[in-house]
Amino acid sequence: MSPDVPHLLHQALFGAVAAAGFGVLFNFGPRSLPWCAACGALALAIRTMGLDAGWSLEAASFVAASAVAVAVRLLRPRSRQASGAMALAGCIPMVPGSFFAQAILGLLALTTPAGAEAGPLIATTLEHTLRVLFTVGAIGAGLTIPTHLMGTREF
Repeated sequence: MSPDVPHLLHQALFGAVAAAGFGVLFNFGPRSLPWCAACGALALAIRTMGLDAGWSLEAASFVAASAVAVAVRLLRPRSRQASGAMALAGCIPMVPGSFFAQAILGLLALTTPAGAEAGPLIATTLEHTLRVLFTVGAIGAGLTIPTHLMGTREF
């Protein structure tokens, strides 16, 4: 199975834009923003390749976050930036906002007085909530494990 290059480039481009935006939000300096963008592009490209290969969202996010953590650790002397903060900004675009929004809307639908059948709604809301929690946990573990294995205390 060959990778869909335009789709991969699309994901990498918008991962870079989103990560640079989070860098601005976190008050990173102008010299740090290109590094944040590179981290975001790497994260979304690797996650997209994992998803295209049939991996789960959680597994692909874990591998992508691990790759970003290793890359920023290895490039730290060259970038002269805080690698932990850049890795975090690069991985935030991988948080599944769609699942999170569906989980919140499901919770709100459960509180309506004349709502639909509660059983299926609870099941889908719980499924979306767990997907978000496990994906965020996978991203956190992917950022933390390589950092500890490579012998840094920056996080």
